[in-house]
Amino acid sequence: MDFKDEVKQFGLRTEKMIPQIQTEEATKNALIMPFIKLLGYDVFDPFEVNPEFIADIGIKKGEKVDYAIMKDGEPIIIIECKHHLEKLDPHNSQLFRYFHVCKAKFSLLTNGLQYRFYTDLVDANKMDDKPFFEFNIADIKDAQIEELKKFHKSYFDVENISNTASDLKFTNELKALITSELKEPSPVFVKHFASQVYQGKLTEKILAQFTELVKRSSHQVLNDAITNRLKTALGKEEANSNQIETQVTNEPVMAANDQTVVTTEEELEGYHIVRAILRQKVDAKRIVARDVQSYFGILLDDNNRKPICRLYFNSLSKKTIGIFGEGRVETKYDLESLDDIYNYSKELETAVSNY
Repeated sequence: MDFKDEVKQFGLRTEKMIPQIQTEEATKNALIMPFIKLLGYDVFDPFEVNPEFIADIGIKKGEKVDYAIMKDGEPIIIIECKHHLEKLDPHNSQLFRYFHVCKAKFSLLTNGLQYRFYTDLVDANKMDDKPFFEFNIADIKDAQIEELKKFHKSYFDVENISNTASDLKFTNELKALITSELKEPSPVFVKHFASQVYQGKLTEKILAQFTELVKRSSHQVLNDAITNRLKTALGKEEANSNQIETQVTNEPVMAANDQTVVTTEEELEGYHIVRAILRQKVDAKRIVARDVQSYFGILLDDNNRKPICRLYFNSLSKKTIGIFGEGRVETKYDLESLDDIYNYSKELETAVSNY
């Protein structure tokens, strides 16, 4: 399992555990320590993960950070933990004081669900007010996982993270700003666009009119972009499907070129019974067989997207027919003899009628 899958799985597990976690200590044990372990650090090795790391602040001695991830005897990430129900906003000032007196380049504030990473982009050795990277572990995106991976023990590099932290911080802030402007455009945002399409004086009445126009236009642009993305994705899927279909339908009906597939007399007899049943509904020439290793398939129009049924005759103990119903859902029926196929004439006719 790669890192992305591990993170996604951990996020799902976190959601399930939350209702059972009642205290801050339980939050640490059930959510935050496993998260640190997920990053490749040994939570039971104090030379690697130091719990209650002491960070003396001025005359206040014995101040403790919940965890410090260590390297060569020095902290590289300090971690402050809160109960999963607590909001993080009031607590970054506490982490700010710890950051100022230790050598760690990064700090993490978390309640086990929300994770906020800080550094000193504005002033050296002084923790920024705003995190440069944050996410919800229960709803983490692929791009965020790629950023999180940089904090993994195997990839951790202070210079590499520092070089990208600034771009990441400003990108996140710009995304939040753009989202806010698209939802409720500010006067400055409205004026920027209105002045480029309206030649007259931008009175209060005109700006009010353009506020609604900008909001409506923004939503239309987003909807069009989403629609185009969906069309492109569906087009690619259809093209891939057609390519696969072409590859399959160009194969010999009985897969004669595949020496590992052996078509038995019973399979052929079952195929002819199905054709006989369906002659009442469609031209028998449209009922085509396709034999593969695991089953003997019967299709309409030699189209693998129009399966009628499958004969599972390879087992010595029993024979089974699988018939495709609505939505191409396969239902299997055991057969005592080949003649039992006639008992499912109605189901076979329905399968053809679905196409």
